[in-house]
Amino acid sequence: MSTYRLDILTPERKFFSGDVEALIYHIADGEICILKGHMPMVTALEIGAIRIKQGGKWREAAASEGFVEVRPDQTLIFAQAVEWPEEIDVRRAKAALEMAEEQLRQKKSMLEYRQSEISLARAMARLRVTNQNTKDYD
Repeated sequence: MSTYRLDILTPERKFFSGDVEALIYHIADGEICILKGHMPMVTALEIGAIRIKQGGKWREAAASEGFVEVRPDQTLIFAQAVEWPEEIDVRRAKAALEMAEEQLRQKKSMLEYRQSEISLARAMARLRVTNQNTKDYD
């Protein structure tokens, strides 16, 4: 399978840079798979897992919101945060999940409700990646 360049950047670091065979990430209405030669586009990156196929093997990371620029020979991801499963503090992620669920139960303004939804989605994505990091997507 042919490869293309993938760079994943966050405000704190260059998370990933290398040649990959495929990339799967979340968009507003589902998931999208990027292969070499994909038509150029820019999409919003939704909170969830990013799956990278490199050397015939899939690797998964948790990502927060951002955007993705796809070119025929390169894809750039700019995200607020991206973490490999081994970088995630599961206890802290579970605590964040519980706090977000509690905040959603309380009557709050629309802004506070939306912020709680985002916190909940982020915590769920982080926990999902830590529990399923060995899943095979072939």
